[in-house]
Amino acid sequence: MNRDRFPQLEADLGKLKENLAALQERCKDSFVGIIGVVKGVNAWPEVVRVYDGMGFSYLATSRVDQLKKMRGTGVQTPLMLIRVPMRSELSDVVALADASLQSDPEILRATDAEAKRQGKTHGVLLMIDLGDLREGFWSAEELIDAAVEVEKKLKNLHLLGVGVNLSCYGSIRPDKRNMQGLSSLALEVEQAIGRELRFVSGGASTSTYMVLDGTMPGRVNNLRLGEIGLVGRANYGCDPDFTHRDVFTLRAEVVECRDKPSFPVGQLTVDAFGHVGHYEDRGIRRRALLAVGKVDYGDWADLRPRMEGVEILGASSDHTICDVEAVKDRIKVGDILEFDVNYGSLVNLTNTPGVELVTKEEKAQ
Repeated sequence: MNRDRFPQLEADLGKLKENLAALQERCKDSFVGIIGVVKGVNAWPEVVRVYDGMGFSYLATSRVDQLKKMRGTGVQTPLMLIRVPMRSELSDVVALADASLQSDPEILRATDAEAKRQGKTHGVLLMIDLGDLREGFWSAEELIDAAVEVEKKLKNLHLLGVGVNLSCYGSIRPDKRNMQGLSSLALEVEQAIGRELRFVSGGASTSTYMVLDGTMPGRVNNLRLGEIGLVGRANYGCDPDFTHRDVFTLRAEVVECRDKPSFPVGQLTVDAFGHVGHYEDRGIRRRALLAVGKVDYGDWADLRPRMEGVEILGASSDHTICDVEAVKDRIKVGDILEFDVNYGSLVNLTNTPGVELVTKEEKAQ
């Protein structure tokens, strides 16, 4: 009896471990350590256990509920919150995370007060904005003042280092210029506090290419990696030849398969999301309707059909429409089609209750 439920996302934990080990080895050769980021899979416990066994300095996520989930699974690696904390969640942040990214003096002081109340020392990584215009100190003077305050006055905080985020909002590419800027600011902070920082964190997966091609400035000694380990690549042309791209497999069930016109019939308006659709009239074509949609994965362009000849035409909230004319004799109602996913769709799929999460290893038992 087939007990599988669909839509289904399967993780190959063996391939994931190989990806992480390969990245770890290459980063180590450049004296760069890794903070393992698991927010892209909603801290999926089986995936987190793989990260937990890699010896990373920290495991990191952006949400307090995911920190709770990791604590509940007995993670041994220290935990880091990588979204600047809200004042309203500081009691949980200090209780659950060993460290956090910080960019505001008032929140630093409030975190120190909460850590004192809980009898803890909380690590902080001060973020610098080098042009991507998300979180981070913009003024070097303000950064140094905050670092000195943490070091000299906020006794329940420990300054771990400084870091930067690039390419997440402003699409700014990590390069020699901004990494050297980070290194220079780190040196200024070290001179101001009179000791060496543990971390000079040069960003996330999009910075990995600089380690691989040998252009990362030597003072940058840490990256916060999620995407490249999970899906084997990162944006901005970082496509290493030693990683698996198929760690995750999306499976969706065909609920209708028949010939239909390829151009909508009637007066065109907007779709369910208020967007104007674009359609090509290719005549009558075989179309397969899948029981998975934008609510589950976000953008259908983030999916890649595994079966040659299958073409995704579009999607609504709960359905995906595929052209299967080239393989029409091979697909029928009840069949399961497989897709590779990228990071954007992975984030959505692992946060959607209606998607069944399984591992290849579990299914093999």
